[in-house]
Amino acid sequence: MLHLVVIGLLALTAPGFAAADEPAYRLVVLGDSLSAGFGLNDSEALPARLDEALAARGLDQVVVVNAGVSGDTTAGGLARFDFSVDPEADGVLIALGANDALQGQPPAQARANLAAMIDRARARDLDIILAGMRAPVNMGVEYREQFDAIYPDLAQAEDIALYPFLLAPVVLHPEFLQRDGLHPTAEGVDRMAAPLADFIATALFGLPRREAAP
Repeated sequence: MLHLVVIGLLALTAPGFAAADEPAYRLVVLGDSLSAGFGLNDSEALPARLDEALAARGLDQVVVVNAGVSGDTTAGGLARFDFSVDPEADGVLIALGANDALQGQPPAQARANLAAMIDRARARDLDIILAGMRAPVNMGVEYREQFDAIYPDLAQAEDIALYPFLLAPVVLHPEFLQRDGLHPTAEGVDRMAAPLADFIATALFGLPRREAAP
């Protein structure tokens, strides 16, 4: 898209400073409690931290909108897609599916719901990033294999950007999880936001990838 090329060039030529007449780029995070900020202040939720992380990478013009609803499934996200992803949106980060897995919802249905959301986003000419999820280990090997395959298979079939696993920076680090062992702490959210911002900066705006921290 031409507007992405223009934004990317501006970010590269003047990192940290958006042009005065440059329109904002609205990225809506359509998610569940992991993005809504369960147990945290609004300023500690993933969209707020992602907004800050993108600004630190020179993408001041990106406005990250929190459209997370705690407890939401892919079915819920599909049902509210049209009003949760506002008309001014330029892109959408679809971060749903964790509750489907926790509830043992059929993987085929979750996939169909995500595909329908992608179709709606594409019909509105939105940029799309799909955030991968994984099923809990207690769901059994067969279920986990079917569920975990949804995201890479769908991203390949739809030719969209896939962020492999939203919880990867914290899932094996209980010190960055709240007492329920499911939701990240404020520090955990920061650990999630940094690599996600790097991915978005590259996938949507063409900025070079940062070197991974040792």
